[in-house]
Amino acid sequence: MKFDYLFRNVTVIDGSGGEQYRADVAVQGDRIAEIAPAIRGQAVHEIDGTGRVLAPGFIDVHTHDDINVIRLPEYLPKISQGITTVIVGNCGISAATATIKGHVPDPMNLLGEAKHFIYPTVSAYAQAVEQARPAINVGTLIGHTALRNNHMDDLLRTATAEEISGMRAELRLALQQGALGLSTGLAYSSAFHSSTEEVMALAEELAAQKGIYTTHLRSEFEPILEALDEAFRIGRHGNVPVVVSHHKCAGAKNWGRTVETLKLFDKVRETQDVSCDCYPYSASSSTLDLKQITDEFEIVITWSEPHPEVAGQSLQQIAQSWSMSLHDAGKLLMPAGAIYYNMDERDVRRVLSYPVTMVGSDGLPNDPMPHPRLWGAFPRVLGHYSRDEKLFPLTVAIHKMTGMSAARFQLAERGLVRQGYFADLVMFDPQTVRDVASFSDPQQPAAGIEAVLVNGVMSYGLDKQVIGRAGRFLRR
Repeated sequence: MKFDYLFRNVTVIDGSGGEQYRADVAVQGDRIAEIAPAIRGQAVHEIDGTGRVLAPGFIDVHTHDDINVIRLPEYLPKISQGITTVIVGNCGISAATATIKGHVPDPMNLLGEAKHFIYPTVSAYAQAVEQARPAINVGTLIGHTALRNNHMDDLLRTATAEEISGMRAELRLALQQGALGLSTGLAYSSAFHSSTEEVMALAEELAAQKGIYTTHLRSEFEPILEALDEAFRIGRHGNVPVVVSHHKCAGAKNWGRTVETLKLFDKVRETQDVSCDCYPYSASSSTLDLKQITDEFEIVITWSEPHPEVAGQSLQQIAQSWSMSLHDAGKLLMPAGAIYYNMDERDVRRVLSYPVTMVGSDGLPNDPMPHPRLWGAFPRVLGHYSRDEKLFPLTVAIHKMTGMSAARFQLAERGLVRQGYFADLVMFDPQTVRDVASFSDPQQPAAGIEAVLVNGVMSYGLDKQVIGRAGRFLRR
């Protein structure tokens, strides 16, 4: 038999969390055809993998790539990291099912402009993904804020029974069409006024379809334990798994409290299916939020509609040059985006190494000066945290990016190097893999990523160019 690809003599880290081993791995069509100590067959493309690791393609469980994977289907920021699948629709905001009537409410404006929201159903979104043929696979959650936006005339209040009923029907249809679950962004003003009961009612739709509940908590600051308790109550009520998005303890007064939050996770995990995702940086990035403006840590403006010329400057610098307070400067910049240096590195390490933490980039692709996590999150875990800092072995790092994520989001036959599974694969040099993207120069492909296959198609290689586009829409 002649295979399409044959990786010779690679170190296989299969995504399960188990031990690494040496093998040959053959790919035929879109599947892994054979794994053996030595494969006798021939191949159209034979690749010497001596000294290289072959792993499942990485799964970015926390993205806001909803519209960009369609508009920019080569999608270099993700494929260049070895990412072969992205989960979109996080933090309560999804392009799928969203219908914009006037201006795009915050934070849905992170995804694009009103003219980009043209996918009233999951089927319409899936069709657009398939037509665009992005370099990576795409699965979507349905955003709570997107549903509110469709059914409410004012987002700064709790939904009525009738509005909740409309949202439920729309969510039910979306799940039937293959959405992975429901996401909320309860910290944002457009969802903050929703009651716990409103979200519980929506969560009731998830269990029948085996959906998942992911949440950007109502607060990541001082009230974080109450916010976690609310998330876990919603999961219990709906009888569904809960994923806490980008788990952190934000704000200087909150630093060190992951000791408490993870203790709560330990306790809840005894009776409930809960987990989290995390990006490997101690700075966050989102829209500029006047509630988060403080002089306790640095805030850098990444974009501003009225003042695009200030992108890349700190809020402190801008306020000084305008001779006004931080808050007054913030008001004049709105709507805007910001990077907040609001976390403690020890908290990041604690969360990242927690047994049920997955890796997600949370990158914002439309920022002119994006947080480096958009281009660097996954190689940073492999190089900086696993190899250099020895926070956990490479087998654990890869499990957090592949097998654990595929199981959690029910991505069938992905996330493992296993015979018969889809050939989403990444080959990298464990000695040189690292994130090159920095805060000052964030749009840089990673070092050490040598070959990326998506559904059996060679999609990215040593020349750092996208050479194949074989991504698919993944239904639950």
